[in-house]
Amino acid sequence: MDEAAVPGPVTLDSQRGGARELDTKLLEILVCPLTKTTLGYDRQRQELISKAAGLAYPIRDGIPIMLPDEARELTDAERD
Repeated sequence: MDEAAVPGPVTLDSQRGGARELDTKLLEILVCPLTKTTLGYDRQRQELISKAAGLAYPIRDGIPIMLPDEARELTDAERD
């Protein structure tokens, strides 16, 4: 899982239907709604990761869904 900030626009795949871009400025300002900590980015799974909360927020159609009820819980391995 690559959680490092990526310079320039980040290309997001949209279910095989072209690419969408999420500006890295957006990644810099988004924080976990529960812990207010910075988020990592998992490009392969299209998720924003909050290790502090133990949650992965999905990115759907290029839009981060920052609702704790929509997030999945991280596994123990992902928390490390």
